[in-house]
Amino acid sequence: MFNLILFGPPGSGKGTQSEKLIARYGFRHLSTGDILRNEIKNGTALGLEAKSLMDQGQLVPDAVVIGMIRAALDQNPGVNGFLFDGFPRTNAQADALDALLAEKNSPIRVVLALQVSKTELIKRLLNRGLTSGRTDDVNEAVIGSRIEEYERKTAAVADHYKKSDKVVYIPGEGTVDQIFRALSEEIEKKV
Repeated sequence: MFNLILFGPPGSGKGTQSEKLIARYGFRHLSTGDILRNEIKNGTALGLEAKSLMDQGQLVPDAVVIGMIRAALDQNPGVNGFLFDGFPRTNAQADALDALLAEKNSPIRVVLALQVSKTELIKRLLNRGLTSGRTDDVNEAVIGSRIEEYERKTAAVADHYKKSDKVVYIPGEGTVDQIFRALSEEIEKKV
């Protein structure tokens, strides 16, 4: 099983590139954001709590997220691998994910980190907010808070995976196809 993390700040293109990588390699997409948005759409207690936190640019508690990851792994035993999109976001989550994957004897093989300027991220997210229906994409102050939260907590996760030489930085500005080619080249090196 080939597990990878597609890493980058909100608006860096993780969702767009995930779709292309899944189509090419047959990975099972694991986006905690998509799972949470589905809970919000269905009006579950978890969804309502998550919406309140997400609207403020905050992260959902680790225990909830790790439980969702465990369930997804257990429900998909025969897949080619998992593409983790937007997770882990903290060192504590990275430790928990590594422990969970060690139980399954299926570690993370590579962390592909998309790099995009803050100006470009804000532009992309505001543009996405026009059509996505996501309340966290329409307010520049909330977007700024999300990017700051990423820089404070999530960027440190790269250091966690650098210790095991798994991080590869990919320029996240350019055409969708240029970025996809760069991501694919790195995956091919690790297969």
